Amino acid sequence: MAEGVTARATAVAILDGVLGEGRMLSDFSGEGLAPADRARALRLAETTLRHLEPADRLLEKHLRKSPPLTVRNTLRLAVTELSQGTPAHGTVNAAVEITRQGGKRTAHLTGLVNAVLRALPEPLTLPVQKLPRWLRQPLVHTYGRDITTAIEAVHSQEPPLDLTLRNGFPHPEGDLLPTGSLRLRAPGQLSTLPGYAEGGWWVQDAAAALPAELLQPQPGERILDLCAAPGGKTLQLAAAGAQVSALDISAPRLARLQANLARTGLTATLVTADALHWQPEAPFDAILLDAPCSATGTIRRHPDLPFVKDGSELPSLTTLQSQLIDRALTWLKPGGRLVFSTCSLLPEEGEAQLVATLQRRPALTVERPDLPGIDPEWYTPEGALRLRPDHWADRGGMDGFFMVRLRKKG
Repeated sequence: MAEGVTARATAVAILDGVLGEGRMLSDFSGEGLAPADRARALRLAETTLRHLEPADRLLEKHLRKSPPLTVRNTLRLAVTELSQGTPAHGTVNAAVEITRQGGKRTAHLTGLVNAVLRALPEPLTLPVQKLPRWLRQPLVHTYGRDITTAIEAVHSQEPPLDLTLRNGFPHPEGDLLPTGSLRLRAPGQLSTLPGYAEGGWWVQDAAAALPAELLQPQPGERILDLCAAPGGKTLQLAAAGAQVSALDISAPRLARLQANLARTGLTATLVTADALHWQPEAPFDAILLDAPCSATGTIRRHPDLPFVKDGSELPSLTTLQSQLIDRALTWLKPGGRLVFSTCSLLPEEGEAQLVATLQRRPALTVERPDLPGIDPEWYTPEGALRLRPDHWADRGGMDGFFMVRLRKKG
């Protein structure tokens, strides 16, 4: 059997789930796989999704008709590997073996797979993948073609890993970003890194760490982290000395947060509830609302999103965001502050949401605290912060975020 078939076959199965069933990469459990095979399979599937469109364009030149999805995904995976410099001999042999293992569904196409892959040019290079039309069109309209192309270039790269650090604790070596996050290029096994056991840091994209910084939590304040899971912002607020309540509708996701609280020795009150029906016992000094959204700002870390979503969920999401903002404001003390954020590139979930909120709630004011390491050009005229993946492109980019701090008049 060709070397690496298990991880590659698993990657093909993951691609079948994403592209054939609309499943997210996060749905993949990897049960029964060795940790190394699981990690490699996910990495291969992610890399293939980052290059799917140019791989398809190349394969169309060598296919008279489209083969079954599993065979197509096997070819896509092999093309992507070849474009990354993986030796052709092992890549082609593994693809043929995966096709043979498919039995009656695919085994008769082993000759086709072998012939197509051996007919590809050497060396093989793939251009940058374009976003699907449902997303690219509004981004070009909002940011222009050049910026959209720059965003796509960042999406095509494997992202680095960012850590949020606690003062006075050990941490790994890495690139300290202007905002204070630590960026790692090849982290390896996280649990073996300096500071992990001591709870000195947690994984959190540099952009995702900024909403809590924008809130500027103070020791002893009662703060609500609304839609809290997976919990990086809760940890930030707790590390600042605030009395944190972390609310989320998902009990399993809150269980992950509880595990991170235990590892770091930080404390917070966890609440599993629907924010549209929950009611606190007393108002809060500040609220952080990282609202459910299209997550279009996180594609460099979640390359399955453009293929699983189509934008049809946007109206229901923007309605939910408005409802959550209005509900959160009723829990806020007079003079209290609310940070609203979304990991979206779409203005409907950012700039337009802010305009609509200020029209509904004239008693709100926008505050613009200057954050360390932030380019002033990243602030909008209204005082919100708009982050894009092409910011810090030379360092690996960042997630796309919109965030704004609102003050409730006393």
